[in-house]
Amino acid sequence: MRIISGRYKGRRIEVPSSFKARPTTDFAKENLFNILNNWIDWDGLSALDLFGGTGSISFELVSRGCSKVISIEKSPMHYGFIEKTKKLLDAKELCSYKMDVFKYISICKEQFDFIFADPPYDLEFLPEVPKLIFEKDMLKDGGTFIMEHSKSNDFSALPYFYERRVYGSVNFSIFRKDSEE
Repeated sequence: MRIISGRYKGRRIEVPSSFKARPTTDFAKENLFNILNNWIDWDGLSALDLFGGTGSISFELVSRGCSKVISIEKSPMHYGFIEKTKKLLDAKELCSYKMDVFKYISICKEQFDFIFADPPYDLEFLPEVPKLIFEKDMLKDGGTFIMEHSKSNDFSALPYFYERRVYGSVNFSIFRKDSEE
């Protein structure tokens, strides 16, 4: 896993081979952030990383200047890896929780400037994730939400849908709260 930009730019963190997580590829992550950098000034933003996995997106967000990043990951092994990497990088802006994403969404009372969700592609309730985020009003006005998914999902009929980007087998549905519904 490589951090692309910001204060940790170029840092490589070795992910254990025993991990079952499918991290966002460096190629897809770099292309996505190239687009997002045209819309978003990361300094001081609050961000939420759902299905944190290896923490790749969380650490990218901290590196780029987000003042608060929350990562939700229920796997004890993956959560432990995120915590270990957080200490290694001294990423004080990151707060990680070992819990189920759907439980977190149900109790969340915060709004975020940026939300990223990368659930397992075979997750039974994957199509519900964007709906729940919008029902709970978790995205601030002017905020951006990115949903990573397989090509078989189509979220274009949902509120705030802006566009879909495809990088190899990685699909990102981008939602912007300042977009027309």
